[in-house]
Amino acid sequence: MTTNMSPAHPGRMRAWLLAIRVPTLPAAVVPVLVGAATAAAVGSFRLLPFLGAFVAALLIQVGTNLANDYFDHQKGADTSARLGPTRVTQSGLITPPTVRLGMLVSFGLAALIGIYLIVVGGWPILVIGLLSIAAGILYTGGPWPFGYNGLGDLFVFVFFGLIAVAGTAYLHTGALLGAALINAVPVGMLVTAILVVNNLRDIETDRRANKRTLAVILGQRATRIEYALLVGGVYPLLLVSWLAGAASAWFWLPVLTLPLAVALIRLVWSSEGAALNAALKGTARLHLFFGLLFAVSLLL
Repeated sequence: MTTNMSPAHPGRMRAWLLAIRVPTLPAAVVPVLVGAATAAAVGSFRLLPFLGAFVAALLIQVGTNLANDYFDHQKGADTSARLGPTRVTQSGLITPPTVRLGMLVSFGLAALIGIYLIVVGGWPILVIGLLSIAAGILYTGGPWPFGYNGLGDLFVFVFFGLIAVAGTAYLHTGALLGAALINAVPVGMLVTAILVVNNLRDIETDRRANKRTLAVILGQRATRIEYALLVGGVYPLLLVSWLAGAASAWFWLPVLTLPLAVALIRLVWSSEGAALNAALKGTARLHLFFGLLFAVSLLL
């Protein structure tokens, strides 16, 4: 997933910023914020574990982005016909071995921070960390990559929603909170919507590359319906969260993002191909704004 276009010949620093896909990083940050806010709402917040989880999540996201860049090139999914932002491996901006090394360094640093988090949170954090790194690689790498076999949407929802939010809350409380699982659902839905619009844009090029994303399997119309359900469905869930006791009386605060959500649904229904890059960027922005307001509402 990515949301930023690039110049034709960026410098080395700019090339690495393209490689790590800075606009996608909130996808890793928002679940940590919502999970920590959920824990703080029940009187449990630990600053150092929060900072550790924050940085580790960023590193795993960076490693995953580099893995996608590298493995998509290796499998021939990225070509000159690509409609999305520049991929540094395919375009020759950074050599494949260097991108692979960057991936390994990112995951390695995340693992080092994970040692501290394991000391704090115990074996469940070890399992979460190992699964997250493995999933970051196997999303596009390995003999049966999730993203090439219609499981990308489920992967993103589970790891960037349920596991990330509930795992963060567990790190603070030492317990699996029902409130964290409830609050994880809208977070996971919106981050999945980012992937959905990305794959909607790439249906034709992915089909030619034999990359069977869920969008390729479902087709354009059904993928647009999926997007609308994911984006529009998060707002009723806020009421559910409040009624279930997982959110405060300020649960309505993220509804302030509804006009942006409506505009994005309309844009997705009326656009195709490269024109969907604007919807991609907007969906990432919606995920960030919704998540920030959701976290604030929990703290209030």
